[in-house]
Amino acid sequence: MAEIVLGLASSHAPQLEMPANVWREYGDRGRVQASHWFNGKTYSFGELAELRAGEHFENECTDEKFETRFAAAQTAIGHLSDTLARVKPDIVVILGDDQMESFNEENMPAFCVYYGEEVDDAPRPGGARGTLSDPKYAHRPDGRVSHPTDGSMAEMLIDSLVRAEFDVARSKKLPPGRGGEGTIGHAFYYVYRRLMDNKVTTNVPVMVNTYYPPSPSAARCYRFGQTMRQAIEAWDSDKKVAIVASGGLSHTVIEEELDSKIIDGLRHDDVAKLTDFEDVRFRGGTSEIKNWIGLAGALSGTGLNMNMVDYVPCYRTEAGNGCAMGFAEWT
Repeated sequence: MAEIVLGLASSHAPQLEMPANVWREYGDRGRVQASHWFNGKTYSFGELAELRAGEHFENECTDEKFETRFAAAQTAIGHLSDTLARVKPDIVVILGDDQMESFNEENMPAFCVYYGEEVDDAPRPGGARGTLSDPKYAHRPDGRVSHPTDGSMAEMLIDSLVRAEFDVARSKKLPPGRGGEGTIGHAFYYVYRRLMDNKVTTNVPVMVNTYYPPSPSAARCYRFGQTMRQAIEAWDSDKKVAIVASGGLSHTVIEEELDSKIIDGLRHDDVAKLTDFEDVRFRGGTSEIKNWIGLAGALSGTGLNMNMVDYVPCYRTEAGNGCAMGFAEWT
């Protein structure tokens, strides 16, 4: 039978490929953003800054803290990459969200398992955020490349999930997407480029619609992960499998209290703590926490132990804008 031997979770936000000296410029973009989602409600930048003035996030937006946090995030990415290389799984299942890079409002599946034999990554010339992105940290390939995927395992997952009454979509060829290229989105190519350094292990992309309502609830994502684990462990194969969650934690407004509860729930496999939130708390970038929750369900009962490699709240404005970068491994 197949065995789950590793779990990894990593943020994938644009700041990870932006040197600290441009974080302030990136933060300025938030000042003209129409609305900011925080704690289940939306605010203008001015309203958010006033609401959170007592937390003095201006003290978190110094050049020194920008540099320290950028360096800490790069170190954590390197740690996860080293762990993946050391364990050497045969197949990596990746849980990530598609942000209209493949699917759009004509068809937005709650869950989609890709079952082709390869998938393409085509880097945008300007990177995640144009000139703010640094190729040194982005690890973008030189041009369009194809990576190996495992169609047989994907079809096994699809069959098992459908039998468990998950209405999963399946895709053997990605739609053209907003770029018209039919390539995989950033949640997945982040793993290929940064955790695998473009030496890509055979993988199965599993797209979870966390971003666009109606989105599967945190509890359903946990059960989805549980069902994947049961299917993998029952699979008639000797493959060693890793499961990776891409995205999170709270952003584009950081909520450290929410992150702390989620991390504690992950560490102790406390389902109530992971799912005891109104779904309205998981909106925008913060919704990617659901990929971590799906991973928790998949790892529950495997005996793997969580190590929170680092939690790095990368603030960029006095209103608390930023991304809370999280990096964790289960070994």
